[in-house]
Amino acid sequence: MAMLRHDIEGFAKSLASRAVWALTEEARLTPKPGLVDARSSGAHSDMSLELMINSAEALRGTFEEIASVSYLRSPNQELREKIARIGREGERRMYTVTEGVNTHKGAIWALGLLTSARAVCADEADNERVLRLAGVIASYEDRYCPVEEKETNGQIVKRKYNISGAYEEAQQGFPHIRNEALPALLSARRAGKNEQEARLEALLALMAAVDDTCILHRGGSAALTTVKELAASCLRAASGNMGEFEEKFTRLGDYCRSRRLSPGGSADLLAAALFLGVDDERGREL
Repeated sequence: MAMLRHDIEGFAKSLASRAVWALTEEARLTPKPGLVDARSSGAHSDMSLELMINSAEALRGTFEEIASVSYLRSPNQELREKIARIGREGERRMYTVTEGVNTHKGAIWALGLLTSARAVCADEADNERVLRLAGVIASYEDRYCPVEEKETNGQIVKRKYNISGAYEEAQQGFPHIRNEALPALLSARRAGKNEQEARLEALLALMAAVDDTCILHRGGSAALTTVKELAASCLRAASGNMGEFEEKFTRLGDYCRSRRLSPGGSADLLAAALFLGVDDERGREL
């Protein structure tokens, strides 16, 4: 039986609330190395926790509209271009609220695709299917994407270091969410760790694996290598002595702060993992 229009609207509102919740929870997670949290602004002089939360809330209508136009639709170029247009409008709302600060541009891309994919398979969804469909949607060309007057920082870094970025991550079905963030999140939950610990371990798993263009832009390849090594060291210590973990985590935070390094790409993927992992708090496998 077809879903009634008011039911579709309710479904879209629910998905939008889930996306805003994920962004808000990522921002509130404390402490985080180099990122805005309840304790500090990390490596950012132009952001605060209040700004991040206001930015997330401003995107509620964006995610709701994406969910509505995607509901039980077949992934195709028309859908890709519709959600791209909605996403660009969401960016403009974000910049209005933040007075020009880029708080969530990357998150609009990742969570917009996942919201669309979740709505496409509204009748029968699991994380693996949602990730795969997000990759399919992202792989269609957006013929109406405005031509940038100049390269973005992410584009410059990708070309300079010959790495993949947010677009390739999405087109591949978000492998770092599938292979790093969600396994770390669910493993920590199954081990009886509290939700803050589980989310922090998911973030560290991402920081240890992602070629984060935000870090590369500010610190170069040497800084990225060091951050990856320190994050991996924290993860290894997390399963043992907590005193050792705290010492290593403090070292990672000090390193990011002293060099103004922000793992913003990993933060976006953590929010996306929380969006997917909200159904899995009892440790259900993917």
